[in-house]
Amino acid sequence: MTRLLIADDHPLFRAALRQAANESVDGCEVIEAADLAGALDALAADPEIDLVLLDLHMPGSQGLSGLAALRGQFPTAAVLVVSAHDEPRTVRRALDHGAAGFIPKSASPAEIAEAIRNVLGCGSWLPAGLARAVAALPADPADVDLAGRLARLTEQQYRVLALLGEGLLNKQIADRLTIQERTVKAHVTAIFEKLGVRNRTQAGVLLRSLDLGDSMRP
Repeated sequence: MTRLLIADDHPLFRAALRQAANESVDGCEVIEAADLAGALDALAADPEIDLVLLDLHMPGSQGLSGLAALRGQFPTAAVLVVSAHDEPRTVRRALDHGAAGFIPKSASPAEIAEAIRNVLGCGSWLPAGLARAVAALPADPADVDLAGRLARLTEQQYRVLALLGEGLLNKQIADRLTIQERTVKAHVTAIFEKLGVRNRTQAGVLLRSLDLGDSMRP
């Protein structure tokens, strides 16, 4: 049975996505989450989820941070980004960070269903007009490089990195993840090495680069 996760904080849009999913895939199981934490919990509880429909802006996720978290912690799940911010540069960055496609929130039910079918068939999907604009943009080497470095982290290391980005100390991270502080220190050392940074400040700068502010400038 095909399993889909819809991660969006708007109930009406989740309902629209659920309807499109049910119409595009016979007998699919649809799970819903209203924030990034719920989406990550759902994936941890059900590693057989085939596809995630991910809103870029919801509680716990701003910009590309949610996409990076999903791709870093659950690399086998395909991700279709769903967003009202459909500027070509934003879409290009999402693709560079591992999205299998991009659905504008203005997309029709037929387009959403087509996107789901294509990605479940191991393909990719963009609306025709948007595809042409995105194809004209080169991949940003900085985004490609960062996506590659983040992909080197283990699931637990990504969790530690996210908490570092919130400004938590090692002891606080240990308490949050219910692990020992010395384990956190070992993870932090490995994170710095894999990301090529020397300290928490530099790691935080890398995380903040996932913000979409630059992508939304003309």
